[in-house]
Amino acid sequence: MTLDVVDEQNKKVGSVELSDDVFSGRVDLGLVWESVVHQNATERRGTHATKTRGQVRGSGSKPWRQKGTGRARVGEIRTPLWRTGGTVFGPQPRSYAYHLPKKVIRRALRAALIQKLRDGGVTVVEQLSLEESSTKQAVELLSQLNVSGRAVLVDVNPGVHLERSVRNLPRVRVVRSNQLTARDVAGSTRLVMTRSAVEHLEKVLAS
Repeated sequence: MTLDVVDEQNKKVGSVELSDDVFSGRVDLGLVWESVVHQNATERRGTHATKTRGQVRGSGSKPWRQKGTGRARVGEIRTPLWRTGGTVFGPQPRSYAYHLPKKVIRRALRAALIQKLRDGGVTVVEQLSLEESSTKQAVELLSQLNVSGRAVLVDVNPGVHLERSVRNLPRVRVVRSNQLTARDVAGSTRLVMTRSAVEHLEKVLAS
């Protein structure tokens, strides 16, 4: 497969040839789903908490004697059976992260890239750079490249000006090529990669 390489004015300046061993073959959407779920679980904060009977306010003494009052037996007012009592088996702070093999993560990224290439959602540029940190310049750059919707800009080492310029654009993200995930690819409308990023990903996914 051969892709055109354009400059920042969307004019063709060359081409890049993709290896069939890496960017072709059957797309396993199950792996993509597994990678997306894994990344979502890893980033989940898990700060939910409920108070147990040992954490709610109230005395631990017995409110009345065991027998003879005609009322139900009660050991303390913090019992979960009462309105102001503790919660039984409620959620507690924990991590939702789990291990996913690196080979599965790489294969999921490869599958997501193949699908994005087949859908025609990849644009390869010679470089992504801005002279200054300016959201207006970032919007103009994306407009020149005919990029709309959710976009992910991928570079090996993106410049500081580029990263700062797109921070105010809610549907645009800058990602380093060594941090690109299947969720980034699958969740984007347009994937804009530099030539160096394509070569780096091809080398990584071939291993």
